[in-house]
Amino acid sequence: HVQLVESGVVFVQAGGSLRLSCPASVITFVMYHMAWYRHAPGMQRELVARMTRNGNTYHADAVKRRFTISRDNAKDTVALQMNGLKPEDTAVYYCKAELGGEVHWGKGTLVTVSS
Repeated sequence: HVQLVESGVVFVQAGGSLRLSCPASVITFVMYHMAWYRHAPGMQRELVARMTRNGNTYHADAVKRRFTISRDNAKDTVALQMNGLKPEDTAVYYCKAELGGEVHWGKGTLVTVSS
């Protein structure tokens, strides 16, 4: 059973930084591809960043050079470092673990960026 434990509400000012962390309760964390998605009001859920189990990364154009995904396989944790936050980054952020057809989602963290 995989649990992704990330939740809460965070407020930050525009231009600020924030680090989201998502611990996973899974023995074979190293085998999973990990990702961060976000869901803004009135928008569809979108992929923010992804890191494969081999360490290959993808960052959406909207967050390139501002956000960085990382993982610590020793701590079974995936993180998202967010710098230069903008009001349009306001959304609920979800972590996701994927292995083949097996998919697990965190509960989400509401990030509100004020101007």
